[in-house]
Amino acid sequence: MIKSELVQKIADHYPELYQRDAENVVNAILDEIADALTRGDRVEIRGFGAFSVKKRDARVGRNPRTGAHVPVDEKVVPVFRAGKEMRERINRGS
Repeated sequence: MIKSELVQKIADHYPELYQRDAENVVNAILDEIADALTRGDRVEIRGFGAFSVKKRDARVGRNPRTGAHVPVDEKVVPVFRAGKEMRERINRGS
């Protein structure tokens, strides 16, 4: 599912809500999650999961085409961990 499909489902589920309002809500939620992660905060949505950031140290990588060693800078990456209810719901569905 992509963001526009999510907006459409929300607008369909709540007919009193205009599609542009549903889009504003989705954008506001995603922006707040991104802002919190940028600050290094953890975002937890009970029953869904938790977003956090993890630091990856600098290392020496390898170019797969040439085999040459390449320095890889340190970086911070977003991490998502599914909540208990989400894991149970996914496992029930399979």
